[in-house]
Amino acid sequence: MSAEHPNAALVRRVFAAFGKDAMAVSAALARDIVWRVPGHTVMSGEYRGRREVVEFLRRTGLETGGSYRSRLHTVFADDHWAVAIYRATGSRNGIDLDVDQALVIRIADGLLQEVTAVPLDSAFERFWA
Repeated sequence: MSAEHPNAALVRRVFAAFGKDAMAVSAALARDIVWRVPGHTVMSGEYRGRREVVEFLRRTGLETGGSYRSRLHTVFADDHWAVAIYRATGSRNGIDLDVDQALVIRIADGLLQEVTAVPLDSAFERFWA
């Protein structure tokens, strides 16, 4: 069996650090990263730069009283792109979230350059409304 692509390993490390090690997450982000979340929710928008992205990620915990979790299912990667499919769970305003989601990630120089969140279930929009 061949070794995992380095960009897949990078994405796995970011998921493993999420919610536990903000410095490790930040270190995997390009200085000028752009993170996009579609829709019309409290979390939707375009976040630019490490500081904004780390703050956005921190808000997922704050908005859910610390209940938000993401469990990586699989990663597909090549030299420039990665796609991460994961399960997002949490509780907010009496609503439970339990959906599959995807991140489409552009990677350069071993860092996440652009991330676009792709909700795979309409429950995402209702949860973050």
